[in-house]
Amino acid sequence: MRRLLFTLFSLLCLTAGAQNAEKLYQEGKQLYDEKKYDEAFPKLKTAAEKGHKKAQYRLGRCYDKGHGVTEDDHQAFLWYEKSAAQGFAKAQYQIGKSYKNGEGVEEDREKAVYYFTLAAKQENVDGELALGKAYMKGKGVAQNQREAKKWLSRAVNNPKGGKEVLDELRKEAAEGDEDAVAILRITGKN
Repeated sequence: MRRLLFTLFSLLCLTAGAQNAEKLYQEGKQLYDEKKYDEAFPKLKTAAEKGHKKAQYRLGRCYDKGHGVTEDDHQAFLWYEKSAAQGFAKAQYQIGKSYKNGEGVEEDREKAVYYFTLAAKQENVDGELALGKAYMKGKGVAQNQREAKKWLSRAVNNPKGGKEVLDELRKEAAEGDEDAVAILRITGKN
């Protein structure tokens, strides 16, 4: 009986902690979205330390952009990594970007592709675009135009952000960006 009571008490504590982390995250996210970064940071940090994957991602953004804290690419990477390990697609994309650009971690194109793939398989538009570009250029993965077309087409047709990606590609193509021109041609959106 004691063991059962202890187990129930432990579950209640875990549930209360998770609810508290969610509440802190929601408050921190609202402040972040209102650009009140100095107020958002401590709430996001507390929720992130409690293991909240979206708070960990958002805390990574704070460090990445210097919002409410001194910009620190290494700390951004560490928080993105915690969130990515829990399967959060936006964080997986950011980890891939960090590896691609050598921000907060040593550059590693193959690891970048690995994380872009994780994000893309969850229909993350940024991950799809980055993975398509990697295949198009053969950066971190063998060049493969069929795979490039598949992922780039998914990105520009993604209901969550595809229109914005397409608009940006068209703008870049008009400014003479050769990659944007190639992507529009590959996807048939030129």
